Amino acid sequence: MRRLVWPAAVLVLLLALNVFFTPSFLSIQVRDGHLYGSLIDILRFGAPLILVAIGMTLVIATGGIDLSVGSVVAISGALACLQISQDAGLFTAVALALGLCLLLGAWNGFLVAGIGIQPIIATLILMVAGRGLAQLITGGQIITVNSPAYKMIGGGYWLTVPFGIVIVAVVLAVTAFLTRRLALGMLIESVGGNAEASRLAGIRSRGIIVMVYAFAALCAGVAGLMISSNVSSADGNNAGLWIELDAILAVVIGGTSLAGGRFSLAGTVLGALIIQTLTTTIYSIGVPPETTLLFKALVVAAVCLIQSPSFREKVFHRRRRAVAPAPATDEKVRVTT
Repeated sequence: MRRLVWPAAVLVLLLALNVFFTPSFLSIQVRDGHLYGSLIDILRFGAPLILVAIGMTLVIATGGIDLSVGSVVAISGALACLQISQDAGLFTAVALALGLCLLLGAWNGFLVAGIGIQPIIATLILMVAGRGLAQLITGGQIITVNSPAYKMIGGGYWLTVPFGIVIVAVVLAVTAFLTRRLALGMLIESVGGNAEASRLAGIRSRGIIVMVYAFAALCAGVAGLMISSNVSSADGNNAGLWIELDAILAVVIGGTSLAGGRFSLAGTVLGALIIQTLTTTIYSIGVPPETTLLFKALVVAAVCLIQSPSFREKVFHRRRRAVAPAPATDEKVRVTT
């Protein structure tokens, strides 16, 4: 719980800042049977990021990282919209898109666990190739669809609540149950803490690594469906662009170490909400949106340095040595005695 104190404090501070500039920021209204308000918008627009960050949390907990989730987002939306534009059913389009995402995630896991390629390099391959695959699916054009059923995924409402929030709540609840109520979470943390020791203890670390990368890609695929359905179109070039940076930042802000091991799903959700609230704040107070990427990059760099044991050893220990009192000489000791 201590790890959630600072993220929660930052989120409250951002909300208070928005209230200062917009007094009605926290108000929620019901119009035409739907909930409206700035808080609802933060949850609705932040839903895809929360999904991607949940999958990224488990990947980072194993000591890895996935830079390809943005490309997977684009691939998922592109394939689903292509199928719908060709008069395919909603179930067929969604199943094909998510099935391809699972295969891509399993491929990442195979490169990391089976071949032994470093996670940042293995996922960088799909990050580059996947964006090209998304544009190949769309033919370099923006595919526009007109499907009320598909629109429901990212832009619809269910019981006055945006349907995207419902999807996130279900995915989060299932993930929390599997990782906290069952032994899966402990196995993931053991692989991230020491993969070789966990293997010697009888844990199938390779299978777990493949599973978490496949799950991360599946979460990214669902996020891609939400993003494309919300605008009723698929853009293979810009959909999900840089969402991997936001997801990594959300996980780190939530208290999960980039070195692997223990993770916090609740902290990840708080981190994603902080990022979305920060984006909303920048737009609401009139700050140029270009500042957002610069600020996020600086925060990521600062957090990575603080989490580095060697960096803390060099910086903080030097300061301690500088302020430490000099040892007394023999002459001073004799005078004192």
